[in-house]
Parts: sequence; structure tokens; C-alpha cells
Amino acid sequence: MLLATFALVSLLLHGAIFGFFYAWVCSTMWGLDTLDPSVAIEAMRGMNASVRNPVFAPAFFATPFVSLLTAMLAWRSAETGAAIAFALAGIIYLVGGMLLTMAVNVPMNRELASLHLPADPAELARIWNDYSAPWQFWNQIRTVASGTALFLCGAGLIIMQSPGARG
Repeated sequence: MLLATFALVSLLLHGAIFGFFYAWVCSTMWGLDTLDPSVAIEAMRGMNASVRNPVFAPAFFATPFVSLLTAMLAWRSAETGAAIAFALAGIIYLVGGMLLTMAVNVPMNRELASLHLPADPAELARIWNDYSAPWQFWNQIRTVASGTALFLCGAGLIIMQSPGARG
């Protein structure tokens, strides 16, 4: 029962963080790119400041560790295939989601937050374009990584339910 509970929580957390990154890919950044750059910059600053909250934190910070704990529980229960799936999910999200975010996206966000915005519309457009395109590239990497991790969690649950999955 403990393993099943952790497996489901792991799936939920991976799903939450994948959905978060995916929403930025398919709507949020595209929407910001249609706005006046000064509005887009201020909106992005506001969203970046608001994401540091106790509702977001479990999905962002706990996901890889819950997944790795699930892998350990699966391993101890002789659910080898599931253990591998959950371990890979945790490692992929840890590297391609959390560490990538802290190494690339967060510094970009901090730099954007610290800028004094010029009055020149052309300069504002340059600032936004220089920020948005690389930020979106790295966010797409996070999205693929977290989607892959979510898939692996689902696979781990399926493996756990398969007859003869042990060993």
C-alpha cells in the first residue's frame, strides 16, 4: 500500500510540473509575445515573482525526491522494472527540470527583474526578444524532460500492475 501511494503521488507531482511547463510552451509565452514589450516584461516579472509560493513548491522541489523514494520502495518490493522507471523519472526531472531551471531560467528571470526599462520602444523590443526566445527554448527542454519523466511514472505504475512484473 505504501508503494502504491508513493507511486500515485509521484505521478501526480510529475503531472503537475509537466502541466506547468507545458502551459508556458503552448500559451503563456506565445501570449506575452503578442503584447507590447513593456507589458510583456512587466507581466513576466509579475509571474516570476508570484511563482515562488507554497502551492508551487511541492511540484517543483519534491517531485524528483518522491520519485526516487518510490523507486527505492519498488526495489525493496522486488518491483525491479517499476523501480527503474521511477528512478529514471526522478533523475530526468532532477536534471532536465529542476537543475536546468535553477541554472538557466531563474538567472534569466532575475536579470529581467533587475533591468531598468528604457523608454525607447525599440530597446524594449530588443530586451524582450533577447529574453523570450532563449527562455522559451530552455523551457521546451524542461517540458520534454518533465513529460518524459511523467511517461516513465505512468510506465512504472503499469509495470507494477502487470502480472509477473517482479524480478
